[in-house]
Amino acid sequence: MSTAILTGQPVPGSSIEGDLRSLGFDVRVAADAAEAETLLAGVPGKERVALVDARFVGHVHALRLGLTDPRFPLAAIPGAVTAQPAGRQALTRAMARENSAGGGTTLVDSLADRILTALDADGADVHRPELGSLVATVPADPQARNEARQAVADVDDEAVRLKSAVKSRDGFFTTYCISPYSRYIARWCARRGLTPNQVTTASLLTALIAAACAATGTRGGFVAAGVLLIASFVLDCTDGQLARYSLQYSTLGAWLDATFDRAKEYAYYAGLALGAARGGDDVWALALGAMVLQTCRHVVDFSFNEANHDATANTSPTAALSDKLDSVGWTVWVRRMIVLPIGERWAMIAVLTAATTPRITFYALLIGCAFAATYTTAGRVLRSLTRKAVGVPPGVEHWGRTDRAAGALADLADSGPLAQGVAEALKKPAARLPGFATPAVALLGGLAVVLTAALTGFGGPWPIVAALAYALTSGLAVARPLKGALDWLASPFLRAAEYGTVLVLAARADVNGALPAAFGLVGAVAYHHYDTVYRIRGNAGAPPAWLVRSIGGHEGRTLLVTVLAALLTASQFTVALTALAVAVALVVLVESIRFWVSAGAPAVHDEGEPA
Repeated sequence: MSTAILTGQPVPGSSIEGDLRSLGFDVRVAADAAEAETLLAGVPGKERVALVDARFVGHVHALRLGLTDPRFPLAAIPGAVTAQPAGRQALTRAMARENSAGGGTTLVDSLADRILTALDADGADVHRPELGSLVATVPADPQARNEARQAVADVDDEAVRLKSAVKSRDGFFTTYCISPYSRYIARWCARRGLTPNQVTTASLLTALIAAACAATGTRGGFVAAGVLLIASFVLDCTDGQLARYSLQYSTLGAWLDATFDRAKEYAYYAGLALGAARGGDDVWALALGAMVLQTCRHVVDFSFNEANHDATANTSPTAALSDKLDSVGWTVWVRRMIVLPIGERWAMIAVLTAATTPRITFYALLIGCAFAATYTTAGRVLRSLTRKAVGVPPGVEHWGRTDRAAGALADLADSGPLAQGVAEALKKPAARLPGFATPAVALLGGLAVVLTAALTGFGGPWPIVAALAYALTSGLAVARPLKGALDWLASPFLRAAEYGTVLVLAARADVNGALPAAFGLVGAVAYHHYDTVYRIRGNAGAPPAWLVRSIGGHEGRTLLVTVLAALLTASQFTVALTALAVAVALVVLVESIRFWVSAGAPAVHDEGEPA
């Protein structure tokens, strides 16, 4: 139970007590600052507490936004301030100072607003939600009160709440084909007490059923799979809209929403591959290629965003052109669509599954995602060549990144003991290399091991030699802080090298089960890489060092797979890949679940449609 302390002169006919109770607050009334301080001290430290001016006039949703959002320790709107347990000390300190200054007299002005001023003076981080057309005010006289009440009546509180439940930045398909009705599904769920996590789980189950339908290999199964995949996406939109509609944000919910999106899509790829196999068409290589390409696209997105976390300006011609195009409305939608965000991508997959074959579906997916990856990566490379970072004086062109950005990129590299040992040994030589060396070395080392595996026969020693060279080059790539203009490309190159090596060796094995086993291994490793991203985005740090060491790091796994291919028969190699996939999956899943269920990491929800 949360507690709201009403302060100030009560107003006859005011609905504020009822509004607060409807939001789950136990309402108490303080006659003066001294009594308010006493009541505040009596509220258990593990509960949320709010100070609200009794003269407050405004929408219930304004109170909801200001007083119930679980993501912020301190928050305020005009006439009301709230603190969760993490913010109680700051609130109590400000309250004590204001009570001392006011001498405990009957309240005339707004105590809540005075407390907010004191919190600002203390440097406290107080969240102030954007209210838009919603009203939140403390009228100074009866005329102002009447005007405020009229302003409340003129704005439909529920319409604003429904509109704000939808992401401010989504793809074309989501904006015009899903959100117009999914927001009402979200409201229906809220009124029946359903949680976003329950809707997220329903979306996952629907997608898994869709994958199972695709795995039947029948035309009816493919049609049902396409329909269910769209239904899963509707629920995927609904869970976030429900979280925003009812402000039910949670750490666990944010993690489930992010990871289940990847699990749903890649499980569907597997279902399509199984269905094609039933019809005599082996498309496992295409399914694994699609997962590799899509995962590398995500790593490009995440690495670029982390590298530019500290950016304050961008003066590149690409950024200027993008800003100019933004002024022409239709180009915004075109550019959002051609990068195949999740809405457009899943719609394409669903339609092609129902109308064509899995092979055609994967061809279209690979071509579309390859074009999108080329388009976005090229633009980001151009943007990276001219940028500014925090602390750079005006007028100075500089692409050096902060230690925070460099640390995040190093964590995303996922270097194991071999690469870390090489990096430590080559620190001094690496410092003398030119700025472009990091991504160049990562790219060349990765290409060498993938091409060697592709061009030599299965079971030969040369892939091992290339993998050893790859361990050296990947260590050299991270031997110095990743602060260069294009150093964010290193992680995608390393991911492509590891995943590509597994794909090529499994394809070269040319036995039943090798590619499905490789699909499972890449899926398990990709989950680990996604988990690393979400921890960094939540400011919770990278996974523990023991986890990275225990699963070998990217270079260790690459070397191990090449050794297994050289020492084992093709059939034994398939069994070994399967065992490795199970082992990696168990280790990373157990540690990930333990962390997200127990950690106090903040809830990080995407406000733009992810790729």
